[in-house]
Amino acid sequence: MKRCSMITLLAGFLICAVFSSLNAQALENRVNIVFGLSQLSLGGYNVEGNIMFKRFIFDYSHGVSLNMNNEFLEEGPDKANGLDIHIPWTTGFGLGYRFTNWLNVRAEPKWHKFELYDGGAMQVSENILGEYTTFTLGLGAYANLRPFKNANNFLKGIMIVPNVRWWPKVGSSLDNDSLSISTNRDDQEIIHVAREIGIANTPFFINASIGYSIRF
Repeated sequence: MKRCSMITLLAGFLICAVFSSLNAQALENRVNIVFGLSQLSLGGYNVEGNIMFKRFIFDYSHGVSLNMNNEFLEEGPDKANGLDIHIPWTTGFGLGYRFTNWLNVRAEPKWHKFELYDGGAMQVSENILGEYTTFTLGLGAYANLRPFKNANNFLKGIMIVPNVRWWPKVGSSLDNDSLSISTNRDDQEIIHVAREIGIANTPFFINASIGYSIRF
């Protein structure tokens, strides 16, 4: 019994020490602009702006023309049916808390537009098999690293931002979260379920961004 009490007391002391250390760190107010790297691998791009003020961080991001072709899809209905998934835009904002100058977490509401095509078809409006919008509400953890922060020139503002995000889908523009489409391959009706935005049709994904930071 005494041992459990000592462990609890020690754990409480360590937690208090960690948070005291975090609170003791002087936080810099900064403005950042960063560009996502994983979006480049999908044929598009994403730009994000941050305002870091005291303990808080606010961001807005917008991605354009992301192609989740079959090589990026899981072994599932979309791949089996030969569909290409195009995301013409994904947008939203985040509001978070800064633990240190380099570590923060954010709550992030986001909107994502999906377009469905036959595999290999030209992605123009007349070839769209179906389209819809999803809404996600999740969390992200971000490390804002400045490898040259001690430099005395423009290099000091260069940023690398690895991040982990969990953005579950909480709604879509589709009735019953699905739609019936007819592919041009065999003219057979198939049911497509509104997708998650992350890896292998899950809410989870990992990314890294690069950009520049200015203190104010």
